[in-house]
Amino acid sequence: MNKVIYVAGAFRADSSWRIEQNVRRAEEAALKLWKEGWAVICPHTMTRFYQDECPDDVWLDGCMALLFVSDAAYFLKGWQGSLGSIKEHEFAKELELDIIYEEE
Repeated sequence: MNKVIYVAGAFRADSSWRIEQNVRRAEEAALKLWKEGWAVICPHTMTRFYQDECPDDVWLDGCMALLFVSDAAYFLKGWQGSLGSIKEHEFAKELELDIIYEEE
């Protein structure tokens, strides 16, 4: 059975176009990980059209629940600039998940 990996990285941006660029980067990473044999959770693609439908904490809490059931976390380049990704990173460390960083 495949191990589950969670893709983390910036989602929010100052325009819809930049959000879409963040989603596309996550999609590209997710496909790469699927091809490597992982079962991939990619929150970017799961929530791409839901801006302003729920408070931010709904999304972050949901992401933490998904991270909780993962075996590993994959952090996209630039994740350190995202408050949500920083929280995901801290939680992944608490859970002692395998953490993989996208190459610079």
